[in-house]
Amino acid sequence: MTRVLVVDDEPQLVRSVVISLKARTYEVDSAPDGVTALRAAADHRPDVVLLDLGLPDMDGVDVIRQLRSRSQVPILVVSARHDSGEKVRALDAGADDYITKPFSMNELLARLGAVTRRTLGQPETAQGDTPVQTEGFTIDLLAKKARRGGENIRLTPTEWNLLEVLIRNRGRLVGQPQLLREVWGSSYRTQTNYLRVYMAHLRRKLEPDPSQPRHLITVPGMGYRFDA
Repeated sequence: MTRVLVVDDEPQLVRSVVISLKARTYEVDSAPDGVTALRAAADHRPDVVLLDLGLPDMDGVDVIRQLRSRSQVPILVVSARHDSGEKVRALDAGADDYITKPFSMNELLARLGAVTRRTLGQPETAQGDTPVQTEGFTIDLLAKKARRGGENIRLTPTEWNLLEVLIRNRGRLVGQPQLLREVWGSSYRTQTNYLRVYMAHLRRKLEPDPSQPRHLITVPGMGYRFDA
């Protein structure tokens, strides 16, 4: 059973979300502030975190950073902040998705289902895949392991999903719509800032010189390509 941690200081919203999730057989914990959320995440090890950014004791982006420093748990931001800069800031800190308030419960459930499918229930990759080796890093899709300079590199579930699509199409351009659809879902058509942020994450973690990538290539206005 999937365990969800709901982090929000609006009691009515939390109550509504908790009731809806439990009705769909999720296990649910809740926290009204950042400190309680971090403690609950350590104690209960949720499968997904639903996180508001406007918490009473600390900024939600700081909560994302602290969660990311110790866990790869998927983080779905649910916030009243509509500014695109806020979305990029949250994604850059390590969030996997972002929903703005007010939202419909159907949208929340769809986004939650998508992130759990991507991270908890994705099928095994085809047998016989061999690790991808470059002069700077090695990627083993089957083992979900990345190494650079002899050290293991931690990638989030969304980073893995994006990297896998690119590697399986290595040498070929993958258009932005296809990447958004395969990594985030069919309802994502215009959120190209997601791709920009996550490609920057991957380059910082893998490329010897992220400012001049040799393997994770941008084709301006079209999409991305992985060159081994």
